[in-house]
Amino acid sequence: MASRSSNRPERQAHHHVPHPPHGSSSSSSSSSSARNGLSLAQTHHNPGRPKPTASSRRSVTPTSRTHSFDADEGLSLSLSLSLSVSVYTHMNCALIFVYPGRVRVAVRLRPRNAEDLLSDADFSDCVELQPELKRLKLRKNNWSSESYRFDELFTETASQKRVYDVVAKPVVESVLNGYNGTVMAYGQTGTGKTYTVGRLGKDDPSERGIMVRALEGIIANTSPASDSVEVSYLQLYMESIQDLLAPEKTNIPINEDPKTGEVSLPGATIVKVQDLDHFLQLLQVGETNRHAANTKMNTESSRSHAILTVYVRRSVHEKVNDEIISREKGNRSDLFDGNNVPIVRKSKLLIVDLAGSERIDKSGSEGPLLEEAKFINLSLSSLGKCINALAENSPHIPTRDSKLTRLLRDSFGGSARTSLIITIGPSARHRAETASTIMFGQRAMKIVNMVKLKEEFDYESLCRKLENQVDHLTAEVERQQKLRDDDKYELEKRLRECQDSSSEAKKVLVTRSEFLEKENTRLESDMKSIVNELNYRKDLTNMMHDKVAHLETSLQNSKQHQLENSTYQQVLADTTQMYEKKIAELIKQIEDERACSESSQEQLDLMKKLLSEHQMSIQKHQTENSQYQKVLADTTQIYEKKIAELVKQLQDEHDLFEGAEEQLDLAKRLLSDHQNSIQGQKEIDELGLRLQEMYQLHENTLNELQSLKSENEDLLEEKAKLNEELHSVRKRLLVEEKQRKGIENELVKLNRVVPDSESDFEDKKPYMKEDISKQPSEVGSRTGSYRPNPLRETLSGQRATIAKICEEVGLQKILQLLRSEDSGIQIHAVKVIANLAAEDINQKRIVEEGGLDDLLMLLRSSENTTILRVASGAIANLAMNEMNQGLIMDKGGVHLLAKTASKTDDPQTLRMVAGALANLCGNEKLLMVLKDGGGIKALLGMVRSGSSDVIAQVARGLANFAKCESRGVIQGHRMGCSLLIDDGALTWLTANSNTTSSSTRRHIELSLCHLAQNEDNAKYFISGGGVKVLIQISEESSREDIRNLAKKMLRLNPSLKAKINAQ
Repeated sequence: MASRSSNRPERQAHHHVPHPPHGSSSSSSSSSSARNGLSLAQTHHNPGRPKPTASSRRSVTPTSRTHSFDADEGLSLSLSLSLSVSVYTHMNCALIFVYPGRVRVAVRLRPRNAEDLLSDADFSDCVELQPELKRLKLRKNNWSSESYRFDELFTETASQKRVYDVVAKPVVESVLNGYNGTVMAYGQTGTGKTYTVGRLGKDDPSERGIMVRALEGIIANTSPASDSVEVSYLQLYMESIQDLLAPEKTNIPINEDPKTGEVSLPGATIVKVQDLDHFLQLLQVGETNRHAANTKMNTESSRSHAILTVYVRRSVHEKVNDEIISREKGNRSDLFDGNNVPIVRKSKLLIVDLAGSERIDKSGSEGPLLEEAKFINLSLSSLGKCINALAENSPHIPTRDSKLTRLLRDSFGGSARTSLIITIGPSARHRAETASTIMFGQRAMKIVNMVKLKEEFDYESLCRKLENQVDHLTAEVERQQKLRDDDKYELEKRLRECQDSSSEAKKVLVTRSEFLEKENTRLESDMKSIVNELNYRKDLTNMMHDKVAHLETSLQNSKQHQLENSTYQQVLADTTQMYEKKIAELIKQIEDERACSESSQEQLDLMKKLLSEHQMSIQKHQTENSQYQKVLADTTQIYEKKIAELVKQLQDEHDLFEGAEEQLDLAKRLLSDHQNSIQGQKEIDELGLRLQEMYQLHENTLNELQSLKSENEDLLEEKAKLNEELHSVRKRLLVEEKQRKGIENELVKLNRVVPDSESDFEDKKPYMKEDISKQPSEVGSRTGSYRPNPLRETLSGQRATIAKICEEVGLQKILQLLRSEDSGIQIHAVKVIANLAAEDINQKRIVEEGGLDDLLMLLRSSENTTILRVASGAIANLAMNEMNQGLIMDKGGVHLLAKTASKTDDPQTLRMVAGALANLCGNEKLLMVLKDGGGIKALLGMVRSGSSDVIAQVARGLANFAKCESRGVIQGHRMGCSLLIDDGALTWLTANSNTTSSSTRRHIELSLCHLAQNEDNAKYFISGGGVKVLIQISEESSREDIRNLAKKMLRLNPSLKAKINAQ
């Protein structure tokens, strides 16, 4: 391609090729050049698109240029690149220019905060910056360090404007020139990424971040008439793309164009920006909907990746080359004059605020926060793999491992100009995370993007404009022609009329003149009388006009009154109908709730009845089995006796039959001896009769024997069936006995495994972490050493054992033990359930199997202190899930917890109940129900125990309640003073603000700061001495974020500010 284009004229080689983006540099090895060359070939020779003809395709080869890094970088590479420009003869023709541009990386060091000053007091910073040399030193120890070079280094005193000018402004200028750009912040959590990128700067304009400054620059350099600026604001939360401008849009899919490879997000909200204030409002809405949480590393830690996309469309009015115009002149000469062809440049700017990488043991993330941290680290790990593959020129780039890498595929190794700012902290405690962040930036510096500019000849808009002009001119010509035709017809008509009238006038004129002379004299006489009559009628007319005006005024007033009356009647009817409809709906809702409660009570009674019937049936079954065995034995004995009698009777009949045969033989002999004698004949006859009778008796005996045999066979079959049934019953009884022994053995194992202390069923949740895992000594925490917690390891092993036993025995059988009448069995079973509820994976199964109902049943019916304590702890663990919170409230859990708190003085039981209520206080939807159910009053009532653990849970619950209320006030969901005021919570918080417990004090301070956000609470703060406590918190709190929050509340609340000024 270079040899062919070198023979072309010099002016053709420089035709309309814009300069590369400002600040772009070139650094690539031979392998990367080959890879980029392949990417270009794929871009311009897509097999799915027809090849351009010779007349519509040309090659431009600019003069070879040499780009080199600074002397400090020690690199000097030259690049000679042949650029291909393809012009497609479609509706919108396009010119595509490609330039190499390395990813530029800057480092920003966060200032030391109070926690760093306290924990690293005996150690120096692990990072040393040399901005003049653009060099960073990372200390391994006091005598060894590693050096790294970056494009720019910002110390802790660097201003937001300087960061923007160096990092983002060149990218913004490139976007305005038609290139795609990306600005991304990467670093450990709590190092200032969101401050650098997304700071709004409402109170102090100098603190504005890159997002606000970039849009300010884009809006200032675009024209609303010819250009357009649109934005979309998304977040990647737990691998789900959500729209921050429309929170109802979740799990937005990612589509990729199979031809161009461009990534799009159908369904994402795209808003056209009107001005900077409009953009600030959109950004505020997005920040409100973004997920954030309080961790050990950061009080407002971002839990999602935020991506702001800015779409810029600019019209470029400049003359194209004479060659192109002359080529198309034959087609366009009739349409327009001159050489001005509209050119459109479409570009896209991505500003990415990545969620911070974190280590679980340092951030203290547990439960939902732990799941969020897993997804954050997983997506950042996928991004790191892609960066490694691009830096090492790997043939495979794993961009499909994560949605984050799919969204950023154009930013690294693509066609966008990319600037990366990595944020680090000075603390030696986080040296490993700092080193990982620095290596990420070093690898990113090796990536070279092929920055692409695409200009489109907007023939479509030009055609539209010309078509509108032609339509307008055609309509104007038609209107003029119609006017001319109308005028011509009117003139011809008037001419004919004039000719006809003139001929008739000549005839009539003579006769008319004679008649007029006669009439003239008569009219003169009549004129005087007519004038008099006209004067009289004029007076009457004036009088009538006055009456008509008066009547019209009266009529108008009456109509207005009628209209007002009808309007009032309509409004009254509508209002009455609306209230009747609401009353009917309320009555229907009350009836539905009553029916629901009655049905629930009936179901409960039915379950109790079924349970009692089942127990009675089991007892009856056992009794029937014993009776059945006894009857079977008696029946068997009777049948055996009867069979023996039948056998004996059969033997007697056989003997009788043999005697009869002997008599028959004797009779025959006698018959032969006395056959001639009459007496012998008579004896023969008698013997014959006796023989016949004996034969009949023998047949009857045989029939009876046959019937006895069949009956005997039936009895034997029935006996076999009874034996089989008896065998099955015995087998079933043996199985049930074996299962009972197995359950007893498992229960014995559980008794050995499950300890008696209440900490065994506590979950590793934020509200329990102070009790379960006590931190090492202060000296150990300062040295940054990590010591394993033996109690935590023991609990983990015990829970693993309990989970295994639960899988073998079955959760349903363990839940059945909760309904046992033996309190000992109930205690061990509820401990097992509590330990299972400490893991999120088991909570859903427990609730689905009815475990929550059984736990609430124990609170309702049991008087055992241990059962109440462990059941309350299990409910506290289940209450960490938002769905379970709603179920607990619907089943009357708040009332039962409050009742449990009122009937016990055991500190451990009260701590469990307070923990459960504190978790429920964290749900904004349940605040009113929680207060009406007596939850807040029960919380405040539990401080009577004097236990520091109980008071800590009470303070945590009030902090959660106040935070949800303040969020609702900010979002406009709530109005009026806090619900905590009525129960005296503010008085208790003010009185206990100086408590010695650090955890309790921190929650009390947060509660007061959140309550101060509501303007309606100001008068209670002033009257109760809360202003003085807030001032004390802003000056003496041990946490810097709480001090800043208290100062902000004192500054933003007008009433509190006025009170301070008055003092």
